[in-house]
Parts: sequence; structure tokens; C-alpha cells
Amino acid sequence: MSESARRWVRYFVDYSALVIFMAAFFLTGRDFQKATWFLVGGSAVALLVGLAIERRLAPLPAIAGGAALVFGGAALFFHDPRLLKIKPTVMNAIFGLGLLGGLMMGKNPLKLVLGDAFDMPMAVWRRLTLNYAGLFFGLAILNEAVWRTQTDSVWVLFRFPGMMILTVLFSVAHGPLLMRYLKPDEQLPPPPEE
Repeated sequence: MSESARRWVRYFVDYSALVIFMAAFFLTGRDFQKATWFLVGGSAVALLVGLAIERRLAPLPAIAGGAALVFGGAALFFHDPRLLKIKPTVMNAIFGLGLLGGLMMGKNPLKLVLGDAFDMPMAVWRRLTLNYAGLFFGLAILNEAVWRTQTDSVWVLFRFPGMMILTVLFSVAHGPLLMRYLKPDEQLPPPPEE
């Protein structure tokens, strides 16, 4: 499978359930319960597609999809949409704690994920990890504020695409820093002399 096709599969696995949830919410007349069924079903299909095509479950989509199944399933079982609304809070807090915990144990989780692409000093890896931990904690707090004070429609749009947009903007803001440490592509050897 080409790299371009793999990228589209990753996008599908990462975002299709959220797109389906948002569309179902608005197409069913803002019926949160019905939209949650679509989220759970979409998450299961996305995970199965990822497994079938890539022959593995990538860790982050597996965690996100699994969490959607657990929190969405609980919201459906208990007829309580708050259980789905706290999912971003819980997951972002876990990601933030995971980054901080890794640093406290002398590891750097971001370097494990991105280390092949960047050649940065440990101090920069540490700063970047702290920044992303701050992003995750900020998103958790923001999610709590939005779902507790806004309508379901506002929360659904905040959840997707709002949180994704905030994450992309945060990452783009780190672009100049990352570009300084981007590993150069391996140079091809010059053609042989004839």
C-alpha cells in the first residue's frame, strides 16, 4: 500500500467516528442518544478498518477508539450523555499525566514518538513535552467549561472540529522550533562517473 493510501486510512481511523457523530447529531435533530449510537458504531468500524488494512492497531487510534466505545457505551447504557462529554476531559488528562509521568521517570514520551524526525537537545525535548502536557491539561479544563456551560450543539462543535483546530494551531505554533531541529533527508549518493 502506498504511503498516501496509508495516510488516508489513518485519517479515516482517527476522525471518521467523530465526523459521523457530529453529522448524526445535527441530522437527527440534535438527538444526543442517537448520535452516540453512531459514534460507537463508527468507532468500531474505524478500528476494524485500521486492523484489516494495516494489520495492526496503531496505539493512539486504538486508545481513542477504545475510549469512545467505553464512554459511548456507558452513556448509552446509563442514558446519561455526561458520560460521553467527560471523555475528552479524562483522555486529555491521561495524556498530560502520561507525558509528565514519563519525564518524572527520566523518559521522554514525545522523543519516543518523534525522535526519528528531529535531532533536538534533551532540554528542548523536555520543554516540548511540558508544552504538550500543558495543551492536554488545557483541553481537559476547556472541555469541562464548555460542556457544563454550553448547549449540546456548541459542545459537539467544540469536540469536533474545535479541539482538533486548537491542537493543530498549537502544533503549528511550534513549527519554527521544530524546523530548526528537523533531521535532513538522507542524501542520495552522486551518480557514478561514466
